[in-house]
Amino acid sequence: MSQLDSTEHPLTGRSSSSDDQVFLIDAVSDVDVHAADDWIDRHHGDGRPESVVMTGKALDELTERAGGADPLITPLRVSWTKAPRKGFGLRVGRARRGEPRIIEGEPASLSALRERFEATAGRSLSSYIARQASLTLDKAEREVIGSEYKVPRFVVEEMTERSQFRADLAELAASVDTPVSAVNARVHEILDEMVATENKGAVELWGQLGAFFSRAYRVEVDTEKLAELRDLDKSFPLVFLPNHRSYLDPLVLRPALLEQGFPLNHVMGGINVGFWPIGPLAKRSGVVLIQRKFSDAVYKWTLRQYMSFLLSKKFNLEWYIEGGRSRTGKLRPPRFGLLTYLFDALENSTAADAYLVPTSITYDRLHEVGEMAKESHGATKQAEGIRMAIGYVRAQGQLRGTVYLRFGTPMSARQFLDEYDDKRVAVQRAALAVSHAINESTPVTPAALVAMAMLGIEDRALNKREMWSIIEPLASYIQQRGLPTAGGVDLTDIDVMTAAVRAQVAAGVVRRFDDGPELLFLLAQDKHLVASFFRNNAIHFFVMRAIGELVVLRTEDCPTGEVAADDLWKSALELRDMLKFEFFFGEKREFGERLEAEVDLIDPHWRTGLDRPGYALKSLQSQPFHLAHRVLQPIFEAYQVVADQLLTLTPGAKFDKVSFLDDCLGVAQSRRLRQQLEHSEAISNELFDTALQLADNRGLLSTEDDDIASRRQEFAADIAAWGRVSRRIRTMVHVALDSVDGADAPDRPDNASGGHR
Repeated sequence: MSQLDSTEHPLTGRSSSSDDQVFLIDAVSDVDVHAADDWIDRHHGDGRPESVVMTGKALDELTERAGGADPLITPLRVSWTKAPRKGFGLRVGRARRGEPRIIEGEPASLSALRERFEATAGRSLSSYIARQASLTLDKAEREVIGSEYKVPRFVVEEMTERSQFRADLAELAASVDTPVSAVNARVHEILDEMVATENKGAVELWGQLGAFFSRAYRVEVDTEKLAELRDLDKSFPLVFLPNHRSYLDPLVLRPALLEQGFPLNHVMGGINVGFWPIGPLAKRSGVVLIQRKFSDAVYKWTLRQYMSFLLSKKFNLEWYIEGGRSRTGKLRPPRFGLLTYLFDALENSTAADAYLVPTSITYDRLHEVGEMAKESHGATKQAEGIRMAIGYVRAQGQLRGTVYLRFGTPMSARQFLDEYDDKRVAVQRAALAVSHAINESTPVTPAALVAMAMLGIEDRALNKREMWSIIEPLASYIQQRGLPTAGGVDLTDIDVMTAAVRAQVAAGVVRRFDDGPELLFLLAQDKHLVASFFRNNAIHFFVMRAIGELVVLRTEDCPTGEVAADDLWKSALELRDMLKFEFFFGEKREFGERLEAEVDLIDPHWRTGLDRPGYALKSLQSQPFHLAHRVLQPIFEAYQVVADQLLTLTPGAKFDKVSFLDDCLGVAQSRRLRQQLEHSEAISNELFDTALQLADNRGLLSTEDDDIASRRQEFAADIAAWGRVSRRIRTMVHVALDSVDGADAPDRPDNASGGHR
């Protein structure tokens, strides 16, 4: 009987009088070889064909010895069924084997294989036969073990042995003025680091790790949308583009897709997660490890080649369109880099198209938000590593929550390329369209609604009547607009919101006080950024209403009898420009239509009434809820800190961003202590950074302009003006709270027990 590591007799020694068939055994151990040999013996008896272990030397000898004969080559593989497992599923050690099952791949004659090999202009017939045998075995094995194990084999060999690849490589070498041999070595080095090498064991272990890491969550999936995507997946590669909220995101999304019958995605991940043992395991289960930053022309070329290969083979891809985790809960601006490589790769692949799938991942509770809040206050981000992973695992046992997976309408990448002559514009339009679709797919959670209610009155405790007076009209507004809600729940249901308040109390975000004459709820100390994270998950649905409130109230400053729709529109465009680094507004036409719809909800008669004295103020005072102070005032306050600090800079002095942000942090904390800031969430490096982006966009960081001082003063004055308008709305809300009676108050929130007093 043959041995897997035999060098003297690479053929199995099980020769036969039948020269027209050869079994090619793909084995990883002698046990596999023996199992395959036994199967051949049982099925072919006395006329047993020759069997060859699939090694390079054995295949070389087979092709040489065949001469003019043309045997039919049939590949075999042993697939072991799972043995029953006892105890915890993450035990590492020798695999527990069950019963062997022989996988038989589609056979091919040696002459046909030789003809196909010569058409590829490859270099080694034996290597080509081995690759083709493995590919047909993979296909046959997927019918047994499931389509999730659809993986590319021999990627580097198949890519680099093509004549077109070698021709392109020669062009690349000439363009970088480097010998072909050196560039070829560099390309292989990059591919060895980058290419995902999946196997069943690693995929299963990764799935078990994912289940363990995310064990604190119940996952709700939009199965109806996934059913539509499954049909599309039969014809085109899909590119899943999720938002990024947590380290758990890939561990939540993957099992959800596998459970719905999708193959494994190739996840384009940063090499920062390449630490042991996560990195090696991730790479063997579909994670493509790429450098976070690279300017190397050879690296860029290699990445495009790899993505083109994956698209041609119709493998699905996945990456986070924001680039990194959101520290604020809002969707960050999209990164164009990988999408650019995708569009380049699509043009150079044999794929007819690739579809971009906007993917929303929303948590109602999240352990790492507290750490991200500390980072926004200047704390150093903990480096990724095994210590961080262990701490993360421990933390998951301390909370329970739900994660919601939603999917937007898939978008044709080819359509964007056809619509725009400039590829850069096509990429940008696609990225913004995906980002907008992610926002539109993100559901409003009860936790977001509770957080929004508490953040509007940060320094004031609410009794149950006051809390419901805020939550109920907000919930009705959400219902009126038909916004998606988490799990499809009715946010106007008092039982739903009582449970949400109880959960926030238990999480320590909301504090319960019942030592006085009545039960009170207030935002817990230093939990403002945690609360804002969950509010910000849904904030995009409320921005236009907040802008509508501000522009309506701003008309009070116009001379009597001279207010027109143009004044409202001018103010709205001013806000749109000021907030463009915080939110996605779309084209001006769409922005105008959405604004008009929101102002119509405030007052359908505003077009004829705004020029009357006091009309705008009365219209807003009559509203059952207000959003500007909850949604936009913290941004204005943070921007004001930055604008005022810019005024302290000496014109002509070099701008130091790091020290500037440190100064802003100190100034903001000081103002909050003196109650010059009404929102603690304005103390945020994330908001300071976007304010600096706006200032830079307006040329206010330049040190050479003669009018820099006056333009900085104008910038600060513009922000201050909108800050004053938002404070007027905040005052309006507090006055209304003082007049709340208990006629329609719910009784259930006083059962929201637990938490901190």
